Amino acid sequence: MTSLTRLLTVPALALALATALPVAGIADNYGAMFETSVAADTLPEKKHTKAGLYITAAESADLLAARDDVILLDVRSPEETMFVGYPVVADANIPFKMVDPAHGFNAKKNSYKMADNPGFAEAAKTYLQTTDAAAVIVMCRSGGRSAQAVDALIGAGITVPLYSMVDGFEGDKNDAGRREVNGWKNAGAEWTYKLRADYLITGN
Repeated sequence: MTSLTRLLTVPALALALATALPVAGIADNYGAMFETSVAADTLPEKKHTKAGLYITAAESADLLAARDDVILLDVRSPEETMFVGYPVVADANIPFKMVDPAHGFNAKKNSYKMADNPGFAEAAKTYLQTTDAAAVIVMCRSGGRSAQAVDALIGAGITVPLYSMVDGFEGDKNDAGRREVNGWKNAGAEWTYKLRADYLITGN
């Protein structure tokens, strides 16, 4: 990890996550490394992954503070990391999708459509081969893209346990349409706007 100095905010939970044994019967052959509070049947279908391994942003922050062999992979677009921020402890930003106004406007979501990053899987695979990761936490804005990214990584042959952060960096929307429900920022975990020169890996 790039930083291990953040203090644990929930010591008991962090200890449990740091010392948990693999859980039999979870995620088929993908291998769970840690027990978390997230049950698959509580998640919308779009947040499900083939690995079946899920973790919250708050649990991720505690786990990353306790262990140096867990990678936090940010799969948001570069624009999101630059204008919205990113976790101080995140290891790399390898975008799963990119903002591309040329692909048109999504009236339903009131946003520009995003285009797949064709180099994502190979870039992530190459990057992970340079690490000694015992597990990888994949993070997007609120858990949808991270689920898709996990499945893409499994398809690329990644066998290390892949956890999708179900609430992502910004979290889910409340009734007013604001992302104030959960997520890394709302959990009080450390984040920054100050980008590192080596943070972005596009694969292009």
